[in-house]
Amino acid sequence: MKKIKEVIVVEGKDDTKRLAMAVNADTIETNGSAISTQTLAQIKRLQASRGVIVFTDPDYSGERIRKTISKAVPGVQHAFLPRDAGVPTKAGGSLGVEHASPAAIQAALANLYTENPTTAPVLISRTDLIQAGLLAGPAARQRREQLGELLKIGYVNGKQLPKRLQLFQIQPADFWQAVDQLTTEE
Repeated sequence: MKKIKEVIVVEGKDDTKRLAMAVNADTIETNGSAISTQTLAQIKRLQASRGVIVFTDPDYSGERIRKTISKAVPGVQHAFLPRDAGVPTKAGGSLGVEHASPAAIQAALANLYTENPTTAPVLISRTDLIQAGLLAGPAARQRREQLGELLKIGYVNGKQLPKRLQLFQIQPADFWQAVDQLTTEE
């Protein structure tokens, strides 16, 4: 089992248990979407000493936790679980890391992104996104979902897509390669 040096931030105990089946890593649990100041302080200390990987559920709460941590602790790394990999096996369960297979967890942790907090030039324009069919049209949502999986950046809505691509400095060549793959699969 692969040992991960960084500490992985997850939402709860069930996520920690599921991660233990896939990798050998230390975790810190946020215990819900309202992250305490003590937990943020711990994450800051861990980022300075070992590094931190944010690995939250592919849902609204997970995204909110991710943004809160990113704002408070610059330079953290992000791992994204595809939405379909976090679907519960039992009816009534919520989408989450605790339902992911060990292979899906390992794949997500193999494709980490680090935020680029400095203002970098815009690499992919809004015109590019429209041309790629990611902002308008009947299949735009599905195409964004697939693009997020291909680029390993998670699902985002049309408004957040340019920000996410900019944040992780996705290169135009990688973007267009993923768009070509989307078009081929259709």
